[in-house]
Amino acid sequence: MENKKRIVLIIIIGAFVVSDVFFGLNYYLMNQELQTLKTTENKIELNTKVLNFASMFIKKVLQANTEVDFETRLTLENAIRDLDDEEVMAEWQNFTSSKTERDAQNSVKKLLGLLISKIQK
Repeated sequence: MENKKRIVLIIIIGAFVVSDVFFGLNYYLMNQELQTLKTTENKIELNTKVLNFASMFIKKVLQANTEVDFETRLTLENAIRDLDDEEVMAEWQNFTSSKTERDAQNSVKKLLGLLISKIQK
């Protein structure tokens, strides 16, 4: 009788250990998947912001027939800040502080190249 209780107790404890391992492993795997999804979501969000800024910059600056107005500059400045990237911001500052047309053209090339390189796979 005592032996049967002991066997039942060992079986119950064994079942708890197995279930703990099972649920712990599932938790770990789901947490890994969640992290992957969050990383993917962040990449998609960054890519969208970069593409939106690049598109807006091309349409409102490069294809503009007139001088860029203050409101457009402010919109572009806010969009570039929203990228939250120091390297892109520095290149933007180089562009906006260009003294000559040649400097501005070089800065635009660097800025657009940098933006394209920021798009993540």
